[in-house]
Amino acid sequence: MDIRETARPLDGAGVSAFLRSLPARPLLLGLGEARHFVEELGEARNEIFRHLVEHEGYRSFAIESDCLMGLVVDDHVRTGAGTLDDVMERGFSHGFGASPANRELVRWMRAYNEEHDEKLRFFGFDGPLEYWAASPRQALTGLYDLLDGPPPCTRETLDALLGPDGRWSDEATVMDPSRSIGRSADARRLRLIADDLVALLETQAPRLSPQDGERAALYGRTAVGLLRYHHWMADTSPERWTRLSALRDAMMAANLRAVAGHGPALVFAANLHLQRDKSLMPLGDRLLEWWSAGALAATHLGDRYAFLASAFGTAGDDAPPPDTVEGVLSTLPWDRALVDARRLAGAVPEAAPRVSPDFAYFPLDPARLGMIDGIVFLKRAVRLGGPG
Repeated sequence: MDIRETARPLDGAGVSAFLRSLPARPLLLGLGEARHFVEELGEARNEIFRHLVEHEGYRSFAIESDCLMGLVVDDHVRTGAGTLDDVMERGFSHGFGASPANRELVRWMRAYNEEHDEKLRFFGFDGPLEYWAASPRQALTGLYDLLDGPPPCTRETLDALLGPDGRWSDEATVMDPSRSIGRSADARRLRLIADDLVALLETQAPRLSPQDGERAALYGRTAVGLLRYHHWMADTSPERWTRLSALRDAMMAANLRAVAGHGPALVFAANLHLQRDKSLMPLGDRLLEWWSAGALAATHLGDRYAFLASAFGTAGDDAPPPDTVEGVLSTLPWDRALVDARRLAGAVPEAAPRVSPDFAYFPLDPARLGMIDGIVFLKRAVRLGGPG
């Protein structure tokens, strides 16, 4: 098979043709990152999203960033609250606010909403965590403030149990579980309080406005998930990192299911988080293995979840060997292509895995092409960055 028969140029017509080729119209279209902080991919993503909004009825965008910080961005794109500089500073985690492509996306979403009655929405769908976790204060106090009637504890008790935020967000807990307070008496009591707050708000759902109901559900997922994550941060067993990785993706998947409730959305995150099968990541002499957020979301959404992985030909100074999937795709005549991954799997049955010297780049696995709906391929990715 000529490799060109598996691909088309990456443009609006190609994106619409790809959507029509799927068994169902996706509520969530995942666009994966083979590497974070690649500006060329961010720019291609923006073009894809604009086309989806203007021609395919998409109204939401979700990114692998703190779900609570994302409220700042959503408020800005819907209402114009805050300045763009402030929103980029306070509305993103992981250093993503420094990305020019993310800034342009937020600017465009706000400009679109100024001219249209049906508003675009912005969501962060990661928890307030990465390898360590934030304080559950914002989520718990947000739940507390939404209550009507007697709470399970006083506000003073809640503040005392939370204590200084620094004892929750101590980055040293990454390598030293003994530094975590996740299994302290205070943390155990907070888990019970979080459960009570969620249950009480569920009993009061009829009086909540749609926005308050949405916030209550988000705060509830986040508070319970954060306290669970902190519990396992204090674990000393060999399964600690596998459990933490799985819990993070489970929080992501729960947020994605909520995003899907707002209609078709483009989701942007690492390939590892959005793929349909298990994620594998080496850590020291171990190989971590857990079900990704994409796999969990697809379990609930079925064919209403679709996944586009991304891949690069030459990334910085790293050019792919010709016998790898990326090497074969580099022979395509287009600088940016949209590839049918399942047809590609049949066309390159003997492809070798790519080994990249860039630890931040995750190459395509030839054995897993059949689990991907499509590939966004950039022949060159030159502007590679990182947080800070």
